[in-house]
Amino acid sequence: MYSLYSILLLLALVVSAPWWLLEMLRHGKYRAGLGERLGKVPDRLRNQVAANTIWIHAVSVGEVLAISRVIGELKTQLPAWRIVVSTTTDTGQKLARERFGEGNVFYFPVDLPFAVRAYLRALRPKLLVLAESEFWPNLLRWTRLSGAAVAVVNARVSNRSLPRYLRFQKLLRRVMQNVQLFLAQSEEDARRLIRMGAPAERVQVSGNLKFEVKPPLRPPIAAAFDIMKREENGPLLVAGSTLDGEEPMLLEMFRQVLSRYPKAVLVLAPRHPERFDVVASLLELSGLRYQRRSHWKEAMPIGGGVFLLDSIGELASLYEFAEVAFVGGSLVPRGGHNVLEAAQFGTPILVGPYTENFREIIDVFRDADALRVITPQSLTATVLQLLENHEERAALGRRAFEVMRSQRGATERTVSALLELLSEQGALSRAEITSERRA
Repeated sequence: MYSLYSILLLLALVVSAPWWLLEMLRHGKYRAGLGERLGKVPDRLRNQVAANTIWIHAVSVGEVLAISRVIGELKTQLPAWRIVVSTTTDTGQKLARERFGEGNVFYFPVDLPFAVRAYLRALRPKLLVLAESEFWPNLLRWTRLSGAAVAVVNARVSNRSLPRYLRFQKLLRRVMQNVQLFLAQSEEDARRLIRMGAPAERVQVSGNLKFEVKPPLRPPIAAAFDIMKREENGPLLVAGSTLDGEEPMLLEMFRQVLSRYPKAVLVLAPRHPERFDVVASLLELSGLRYQRRSHWKEAMPIGGGVFLLDSIGELASLYEFAEVAFVGGSLVPRGGHNVLEAAQFGTPILVGPYTENFREIIDVFRDADALRVITPQSLTATVLQLLENHEERAALGRRAFEVMRSQRGATERTVSALLELLSEQGALSRAEITSERRA
């Protein structure tokens, strides 16, 4: 089965090579770390080989943010251990290097034996931790053959991916036997994992790590916005992680807002960097006054226009200053994005009807009346209503913050389970766990 999978994956990569090359040339995607993805272990990893290593894989920015506190706790409790982090996306790589150091971060290798084994030989991890639902057959198999333990944390199975997983249930069942511990976000996710083939006795519910994301370090732009908010009277709207098809609706909404609040500001943050220029062209055609973050100086006024956030890593800090925040990927059928970056500041949140990628999080907020679900038709009316009603807006944001507070504890449960797994695998004695915890 594994040989057939490897052959098919290799063929798929060869056949799709022209598309990958085109993406590299057009957008620069996948060019960074190409050697690392193909199994060339960078010297910066080899130079710090430790006796005990934990390898954590976090696909992109959301997973890096979710796993950050777990890594911090593991470093505290296992100070002599090395923790390395792999990511798939460039944005995830950038954030991980900022948080964990360039020497401990690398691009995730393609799931072929030669690439996977190169990293296992170089790092010799005692534990592999996969964030959310990453079931790579060769990685899991060769990690177990190397003697390391495997855990999947913050595991979730979306409505969209469940049918696909069930279609390959017989094959997936064998793959999932290589995982010793599944920590699910919710009871529903745990049930879905078991349906897919995870051994029931290895599945636990630990909660959602994304509810415990630390507030971002304040970049310089946050201080500038803090001053600007005090000096300019217009309300500030933030539309984060927007996708193709959403910006025209948001700009039409903003026209109506400007008619009532001439000094209003819309911070527009496209999800993907390769769309920054596309959205800038859309703004040029719209006739609205706009400013690109990449061309902006702190003294430049932005009241009465759109602020195009064509940067990476600054969006989360700007939610703090928003009267209303819209979280994108949800007005078009793309499954939505994470609302927690806005909720941690007690900011009133709007999402569209397509939020299945974060169904558990959205359900918790909806049950607490801590966000508004809007449609393209109700977007403008809802924004204007909230801007005109300070008490309603404040109450909505306050309930969002209370939801965040009520969901804490996932980090502690995750770290405890991982330490227990290391103990069961013989990589860490119970006495060492007790000693580390005292330290």
